[in-house]
Amino acid sequence: MSDTVIRVENLSKKFILGHRQEPYTALRDVIANRTKAVLKTFSHNKYKPEIKNSEFWAINDISFEVKKGDRVAIIGRNGAGKSTLLKILSRITEPTRGRINIKGRIASLLEVGTGFHPELTGRENIFLNGAILGMSKGEIQRKFDEIVAFAEVEKFLDTPVKRYSSGMYVRLAFAVAAHLEPEILIVDEVLAVGDSQFQKKCIGKMEDVGKEGRTVLFVSHNMSAVEALCTRGILLESGRLFLDADVKQAINIYLEKSYSLTETPLAHRQDRTGSGKVKAVDFKILDVDEKEVNSLQSGKDYYFEVGYLNNTGKSLNDIVVSFDFLDEKGNTILLLRTNFTDSNLTINANKGYIRCFVKNLPLAQGSYRFISFISHGEREILDWVNDAASITVDGGDFFGTGSYGMPQKCKILLRTEWFST
Repeated sequence: MSDTVIRVENLSKKFILGHRQEPYTALRDVIANRTKAVLKTFSHNKYKPEIKNSEFWAINDISFEVKKGDRVAIIGRNGAGKSTLLKILSRITEPTRGRINIKGRIASLLEVGTGFHPELTGRENIFLNGAILGMSKGEIQRKFDEIVAFAEVEKFLDTPVKRYSSGMYVRLAFAVAAHLEPEILIVDEVLAVGDSQFQKKCIGKMEDVGKEGRTVLFVSHNMSAVEALCTRGILLESGRLFLDADVKQAINIYLEKSYSLTETPLAHRQDRTGSGKVKAVDFKILDVDEKEVNSLQSGKDYYFEVGYLNNTGKSLNDIVVSFDFLDEKGNTILLLRTNFTDSNLTINANKGYIRCFVKNLPLAQGSYRFISFISHGEREILDWVNDAASITVDGGDFFGTGSYGMPQKCKILLRTEWFST
């Protein structure tokens, strides 16, 4: 008997852009549509362009198999099709074409609150989720205490989950999904909501699930977590299956492609999110003499400069700017943010530059990439670009000892004082 639990054959999913689907037509829609029809009749503007719908294939002709007990990472950049694939496998959405065959119960954790009813308490949602998975009341009761202990929500067990924080939501949702013994566990990037200690706890639990012969599909941008948990990697690119290989090979190819992407000028990058009212269009690193540099040295002072276009045509205040530095595995190791130091900015009406001055650069020797993020306070994300640029740190005399030899197993350097008593 075959031990294949998931078989995907020529799977594709198409979305129509520029077309809004409504589940029903409300009275306000009828009035609005008739008003638009009347205005169109009396309009003298014959040159108004028509809005045309366009097709977008989120995933396109993907095929693969997953065996019982496999721990598979689905990796790729934002927009590669990862979440769409998991939604199809979880039977949340239907494919446009292709086939999937799944053997066994699936528990999916794709976003905060998946499968929870907000008006029900934590206790009631545990039983609801178990019932959805096809478990009897007795089976759920046997796992109940273990679920509650893992989620660490004992005090809030009889509180409606609509009052839970996002972290509490995730803890309980993961505990339910992992402990109610599904044959297949699907986990998306949602674990990033939890704290680092809980993330380690979840990785350990998923390892246990795999050792018990159950199957895990895991999506994450954290390559350290992917490498620790998974043995196989499926790399998606622009909706297609680019690579299906050993997880280390898949990670290496993914990181190589991420670094090569930073060579595209920032102004031309299309893989960005946000309203677009303000966009980062240029990035430079300058030394203290304001000369552009291509490689850095630990312990020296630098300006990180981003050029922006303000498409609103008016000056904006309370602008948050962030550079999030990541190492070669995708771990966030350093955050430079205006709101950390109450330094939110006012930007010009059209275009300009934003500079961040860094004294005694604390990065150790190595290659890094970073996320560029601009928002209007907490109200609106204006521009978000992953892998906006990459930098290379070529050592340096950070400690002022005259030695340029640098530690090889760390990323952040810190000056300290030592005493003996």
